[in-house]
This record gives sequence, C-alpha cells and structure tokens, in this order.
Amino acid sequence: MPRYAHIIFDLDGTLIDSAPAILASFQAAFDAAGLTPMRPITADIIGPPLTETLQLLSGSHDADTIAMLTEHFKAAYDGEGLKQTAAYPGVGDMLAQLHSQGVTMHIATNKRLAPTLTILDMLGWRAYFDAVYALDMLTPRLPNKAAMIARLLADLTISTDTAAYVGDRLEDGESASANALPFFAATWGYGAIAPDDLGPGWTHLPAPTAQTLLAP
Repeated sequence: MPRYAHIIFDLDGTLIDSAPAILASFQAAFDAAGLTPMRPITADIIGPPLTETLQLLSGSHDADTIAMLTEHFKAAYDGEGLKQTAAYPGVGDMLAQLHSQGVTMHIATNKRLAPTLTILDMLGWRAYFDAVYALDMLTPRLPNKAAMIARLLADLTISTDTAAYVGDRLEDGESASANALPFFAATWGYGAIAPDDLGPGWTHLPAPTAQTLLAP
C-alpha cells in the first residue's frame, strides 16, 4: 500500500518551470500599460497570487491600475506565453509512478484555474489528477492557499492522516501545517526552501522521485 492515499501538489516551481513564461508576461503587461515596474522582474516574485504580485511590481493598490495590468498579463500569458512552460526533469516519471501505485493526486495552486488546466493538458498530465483547485475557482476567490487546501480536503472528504502536500515555498509548508498535513519541500525549483529552513515535521524532497513519497 502507498504511504499516502492522496498527494496534493503545488504547481509552479514544484512540477513545472513556468518562470520564463511568467516573467516575460509580466514584462509584456507593463510594456502594454506604458508603466515601469518598481522592482526587477525576477524569479523570486513567482508564487503569490497574480493580484498581489502586480501590486508588488507596480507599487500600487489602485484598483484600475491593477485591473489594467491583470488584463494585459492574461492576454500575454494565456495566449502564447504559457507555451514556454516546461516540466522539471523527472516530474513526469514521478507522477506516472505514483499514479501506477494507486495514489490519488490533486493540484492546489495559486495559479489561475484556466491556465493551470491548459498547462496540464499541454503536458498530458490532466488524467493524473483527481481534482484541481485554484484560488480563483470560486467567486469571491479563496483567500489563501491554506484555505484552498482546507476546502479541497473538506470537499473530497480526505482525512489528514491519509494525505500529504508537496510544494516549493515556505507558504506551501505553512499552508500544509495549518491543515495538519505532512509537507514535502521540493528543492529543485525557483522557490526552493533551504534545508536549514524546514519547519517542524517537514521533509526535504531533493529530487522529483516517487520513492520518498511512497516509502512506508
């Protein structure tokens, strides 16, 4: 029997390297709006929801400014941008092995739902995942990743002693801990958590292999 009946995955920085597509689309959004970002558009901005990231980059909380930048970003990213997305080496094999061992897998991501589903289809992964949750799947959107994971667990009647969460950022670990889930810190992506920063009960996952997740 697998160690966990359910494994919930983050997406950006955990399963996929979306940095080139996301960063190019942020720059395209500012160019289209005729604005200059207040800080460099670098990979360390990736992870938080789109609205928060645009507020950080623009230095503004003005609703009209953020709405304009959001539309420009969506046009760039949802069109040609996301086609630059690539799976991290070994991730496809890890998912296939977990699936073959009977593990039920889910996605819980800060990424918007529409591009998430497009990317899963593009990579041929949609069939691996029983449920795909995103902050914007509901209106109003879910407030944060911890609430999203809680909603997933409740909706699917998943017991916390049968599941684990895999992500690459401190927010992911904190969200797992808030839901009493074991957390595996993927350290191959751009949001990598240093081994010294692992929280209590978190497990370092240095490479995308199924063995650690399957081990009893």
